Amino acid sequence: MPACRISAEWLLPMDGGPISWGAVLIGAEGRVTAVGPDTEVPHPPGVPGERFPSAALLPGLVNAHTHLELTGLDGQVEGAEFPDWIARIIALKRARTPADFLQAARDGLAACHAAGVTTVADTGDSGAVIQTLHEAGGSGVAYLEVFGPEPARAETQLADFQARVAAQRRFETARVRLGVSPHAPYSVSGELYRRVADWAEREGLPIAVHLAESAAESELLASGQGAFARQWERRGIPLPPNPGCSPVEWLERHGVLGQHTLCIHLVRVGNSDIQKLRRADCAVAHCPRSNARHGHGDAPLTALRTAGLRIGVGTDSVASVSPLDLLAETRAAQRLGGLSAAQALELCTLGAARAIGLGADVGSLSVGKWGDAAVISLPKGSGGTGTIDAVLESTPEQMVATYLGGKQVWRAPE
Repeated sequence: MPACRISAEWLLPMDGGPISWGAVLIGAEGRVTAVGPDTEVPHPPGVPGERFPSAALLPGLVNAHTHLELTGLDGQVEGAEFPDWIARIIALKRARTPADFLQAARDGLAACHAAGVTTVADTGDSGAVIQTLHEAGGSGVAYLEVFGPEPARAETQLADFQARVAAQRRFETARVRLGVSPHAPYSVSGELYRRVADWAEREGLPIAVHLAESAAESELLASGQGAFARQWERRGIPLPPNPGCSPVEWLERHGVLGQHTLCIHLVRVGNSDIQKLRRADCAVAHCPRSNARHGHGDAPLTALRTAGLRIGVGTDSVASVSPLDLLAETRAAQRLGGLSAAQALELCTLGAARAIGLGADVGSLSVGKWGDAAVISLPKGSGGTGTIDAVLESTPEQMVATYLGGKQVWRAPE
């Protein structure tokens, strides 16, 4: 890959303040070798350069939670209560072939690049996303999902899952990491949680879990009642033993919480739960528009931030909110948390990168990190500290170009 140099009227490196006419130099290996004011960044002979007036240059956005294999399911399940919505999504997935999933993942990744997103933390059970990231030279963590609420089958389910994970490891690269996702407390038994968590720790695999998302999930564990409990009873699945705990406490009991655990949603958590997450050093994927769309309520973003948890914003799937617009999701988080524009933008750049364990490599335009960048056109009059506000308020139509390791992966039509 050839080296390249990108400059713009405003540079937002995210590890420092806005720079008027800034530039970044990306070496042939795809990593940043220099960044700063345009006049101070070298112009090596033979290195092509692009210059973007009336635009902001910032690190490629980091989406902390996606389901790219569900691309194309926009609007196909409307108005259903959450447990029924889940069941209908499962039915739609069963109708797809492996080729369908692969095409959906490719379309989803292309949509990410068009929106300035260069790194994703994706969960899915088809394996299509890690293959797509591998083929595209992409960036992110692909968490392979496992389901199984029947405790008596946990040993067999783990063995089957281990075989699936082993088959996916061939797609790992320096930029694409495989993880595991025991899906949620309403779809995974405590025994399977424990076995997957123990095995993942031995294998060094990061974990992602949908957690404390809905009232039905909390009711299942608190009292053995609610819509998910009724679904289990209809299927002859024994309810979780010893009810009376929260979803967070349930995962703590089964050894799931830890430094490499990404907790997705966390809507229904109290102070005791948050302190458990803090002690375990878990990270959070915050999806405010998805939470609202399903009527779950608002996650306690301020309390999660006050506790010092690593937090990134995610879009969830197009089956929940479409189209995927990470900056719109970030603006929702800004309103919910009463954040400044700079604090909010961090949630989809450096903060999200840290949440998914990739903070050393992406999330800011810093020397030594991958040369991932997004260029966004600015309205007239933008500049200085107002540049961050203008970027945060931008729409997908303002995206100009997206770079991954110095390679342009998307460019707006002229």
